[in-house]
Amino acid sequence: MRSAFIVILVAASTTFAHEGEPHDFGELWHAWSFDPLVVVILASSALVYVNGLKNLWKAGGRGHGISEWEATAFAFGWFSIFIALVSPVHAWGEVLFSAHMLQHEILMLLSAPLFVIGRPFVAAMWCAPNSWRRPIGSTISEGHLKFLWRRITSPFVAWLVHALALWIWHIPFLFQATLKSDVVHTLQHASFFGSALLFWWAIIYGSRGVASYGAGILYLFTTSIHSGLLGVLLTLTSRVWYPAYSETTASWGLTPIEDQQLGGLIMWVPAGIVYIVAALIMFSGWLRESGNRALRRENRIANQSI
Repeated sequence: MRSAFIVILVAASTTFAHEGEPHDFGELWHAWSFDPLVVVILASSALVYVNGLKNLWKAGGRGHGISEWEATAFAFGWFSIFIALVSPVHAWGEVLFSAHMLQHEILMLLSAPLFVIGRPFVAAMWCAPNSWRRPIGSTISEGHLKFLWRRITSPFVAWLVHALALWIWHIPFLFQATLKSDVVHTLQHASFFGSALLFWWAIIYGSRGVASYGAGILYLFTTSIHSGLLGVLLTLTSRVWYPAYSETTASWGLTPIEDQQLGGLIMWVPAGIVYIVAALIMFSGWLRESGNRALRRENRIANQSI
């Protein structure tokens, strides 16, 4: 497993290095991107997760701590990041705003929730040597760190951080700065992915578990509203917000405003559908948990009356 990941990443870095901006679909297929930082992070995260999962399942049996479904979710999340940041999707985002928007939606709506579902913290703990696990666990459980973690992963704080990241980075001069600076571009992706991880973690693994899914549904709904509003503004405006793309859209058969409108539609419609589906799944879990809690309460009352 580890050898396979290494082979894939080395091949991507040596064979598919980015060779400039693509002008059509023929060039796009060859426009793979190579960023050493991205490759190192992807390789490291895969190796840590695989090693941790192997140690965990060796100690407790297959499916212990991290289920097969959760491990599969992590694998798909990892692959979606590879698609967003290494495949031609990344180079496509350099020439089309709509492709750039697609890249961001992959990171925030696919990669982030799948990573969270995969329980990477658990795998990372089990990747550490046996002698390190207890000290690390004790340090994480200390009062100040635990208090800080609870505060930043509270649903409202996570919702606010994610919302601010989304709106601030779409301010025209900031968004266009990502096309001129790799550092700014990396910071933008880190902000989107990091804030999305925080948001999905907060609503999936709230302090009350599945019982807190009712609030999670509300935060999903409001996120779909404010992100959809940004998509509507991008779709319906008659003014080009990001003129940096004006010189690259023609070869793709789009005017700058059409490219922007397409990007707005991607944020508005498909992203909204993802939020709705996630809310329905959480609603189903919330109803199931509510029924189980009612059943347990009735059983307690019945046992007390005997």
